[in-house]
Amino acid sequence: MPLSRRRFLQASVALAALSQLKGVAMARALEISGLKEVFRDDFLIGTAISNRTLETQDRELLDIISSEFNAITAENCMKSGEIQPAQGQWDWTLADRFIEFGREQGMTVVGHAPVWHSQTPDDLFVDSSGHTISRDTLKQRMETHITTLMERYRDQVAIWDVVNEAIDEDQGWRRSPWYEIFGDASYMEHAFHLAHELDPAAHLLYNDYNMHNPGKRAFLVDVLRDYRRRGVPIHGVGLQGHVGLDFPDLDEFERSIEAYAAQGMRIHITEFEVDVLPVAWEYTGADIATDFEYADELDPYTDGLPADVEEKLTARYVEMFELFLRHRDKIDRVSTWGTYDAESWKNDFPVIGRTNYPLLFDRDRRRKPAYHAVAELRR
Repeated sequence: MPLSRRRFLQASVALAALSQLKGVAMARALEISGLKEVFRDDFLIGTAISNRTLETQDRELLDIISSEFNAITAENCMKSGEIQPAQGQWDWTLADRFIEFGREQGMTVVGHAPVWHSQTPDDLFVDSSGHTISRDTLKQRMETHITTLMERYRDQVAIWDVVNEAIDEDQGWRRSPWYEIFGDASYMEHAFHLAHELDPAAHLLYNDYNMHNPGKRAFLVDVLRDYRRRGVPIHGVGLQGHVGLDFPDLDEFERSIEAYAAQGMRIHITEFEVDVLPVAWEYTGADIATDFEYADELDPYTDGLPADVEEKLTARYVEMFELFLRHRDKIDRVSTWGTYDAESWKNDFPVIGRTNYPLLFDRDRRRKPAYHAVAELRR
């Protein structure tokens, strides 16, 4: 065999061996450090921790979370109705456990969400007689809540979803009790000013769903432009990634990333999952007050996810992560809303009692094909 041919074959074998070793090394790194290691040069990889996990101290699940992720969000334990179920009555049990876990694991901790119109105390917006309170009283209650919460966890929570879901699709400001009692949306900027005063080092976000909606995007861009002009301390926008197999339009999602970033905002993908079930009555939002009646045709995969749907789920995760990677210069974090399928809120929203498969770990907490396909993007 000619020397040049022999050298070519030797080089080809060496390259193949190197590629195989790289693949083994990648698999080993993934086994040891999880997705946080795969995307370490791109953005934080996070998940939300449920109240059930904190209550039971589910060691197996907590070990998965600590090995796979480097950011955690309080799914429910810091919402106002959970942490202050009545004015002046505080329950720190689960929030303290959440903070302690994040601190022990050296994770980036995300607080969610001090100002929201849902999951509030029954007495937040009314007095002892059930009458709507005044603007000044609500402002004082907001200040007390945010101050008590943020002072307790100052320097332990790096990121706060300060205000959640204050914009109502193409309707402008949501006419929530916050808006109606204040008489305008000034409650939102007041919350950001107060949060910044309490912890100047914290990264402060506005968080919402359907952020790809062009009308919603245009409205928020105007708000952000106004806030920047007047010095309102907002640092980023959380795009809730509640997506399905065929919604939203990824071009619109991408335009939103670019538009919010153009206003100086850091981008966070905050509540990411891929819903595989049929859309109920054309509803693709995330307003938790929505509740459609159960129907068998809306719950077709009770015995497991068919292979063809599994393939679609994997493809959707891949194209979403490809989008995130294209904009890694703008994106600080990608967080799934839960870790494994059985704990996902999508089993009960917007139709209670369905069996959904939206996350990267299955009901037995095993890595799904979508997980491995996403990891392969950075090999």
